[in-house]
Amino acid sequence: MAKTLVTGGSGFLGSHLVRALAARGDDLRLLLRRGSSVDHLSDLEFERARGNVLDRSKVRAAMEGVERVFHLAGTTSMRPQDRDRVFELNISGTRIVVEEALAAEVGRVVHASSVAAIGPAKPGGTADEQQPFRAGELGIAYVNSKHEAEVEALRLAAHGLSVVIVNPSFVLGPDDPKGTSMGLVRRFLLGRIPAYVGGALNIVDVRDVAQGFLLADEMGESGERYILSGRNFTLDRLFADFARISGREPPVKVPAAPMSLTVGVLARAGLPMPASPDEVRSAGQWWTYRNTKARRELGFEPRPHEETLEDAVRWQMGELGDRVRQGRTPQEAAIAAVSPLLRVGERVLGL
Repeated sequence: MAKTLVTGGSGFLGSHLVRALAARGDDLRLLLRRGSSVDHLSDLEFERARGNVLDRSKVRAAMEGVERVFHLAGTTSMRPQDRDRVFELNISGTRIVVEEALAAEVGRVVHASSVAAIGPAKPGGTADEQQPFRAGELGIAYVNSKHEAEVEALRLAAHGLSVVIVNPSFVLGPDDPKGTSMGLVRRFLLGRIPAYVGGALNIVDVRDVAQGFLLADEMGESGERYILSGRNFTLDRLFADFARISGREPPVKVPAAPMSLTVGVLARAGLPMPASPDEVRSAGQWWTYRNTKARRELGFEPRPHEETLEDAVRWQMGELGDRVRQGRTPQEAAIAAVSPLLRVGERVLGL
């Protein structure tokens, strides 16, 4: 029986996808890095292939007898020290996987991209798959790496490999095995987001995205990409909903320009920062999208956003227990005290 190979199958989205593939009846092989834990998948049957996507010989061996590949391995880090690693893993890793899939005559590759590869919408608007990529000027390594990885996937599609690209938006939900992909909710509950700027995000449920991968495999057109998105939120609304569900105070909203300037100064001085410069630049954008194409061509139907937020926040609260902070942290209180000064600075800067 032909196998289905999954890279990145031990992570948040990957583990949900592996469960969906197992339920579909696929004969699974997971390419796993040394030290990767799959204890959370111990109830499933799958073959383990050891190696990472940057080791061409290991990827080639993992492709033997494979009919389908779901490529999810990569990193979303926006830390300054990880910039080189982000480009290497997301671009070079994708290049190796799709080249070896073509050489092995794999029947279908579903490539996990991101809405980051499309770029943010105009403030107050929404974007779709046809929007030209203009986000390079933001200088965000993760965003640029996901765009370039798509280029690699499409290059191999032009050589005859059947490649479908899926572009999930910001993924939330229960059961994050590594405790990292739910970082936004986790940091909120721990009081580690002292302030935010006026951007927007599209939130989609991890369980719906996993099903969207299967739909893309079964019904997607080679060389096409599909946005798997849910509800668009301003950060005002999103943090208000987090606060309503959890019972803790939301962080303080501050102007983007002085915040970026402050974080940039702290970064150059090597001082502790609540967020990296890339995170601040990203947070001020409108990552808001339309999933019309995925609904029409794949039958993608995300669940109500209320269910996603409730399940995500309550699952993370259960994991954190009494570590969940109630009320305002000292950092948030300090930001609240100086936020009027930041607004004055914004006017002085003429922004």
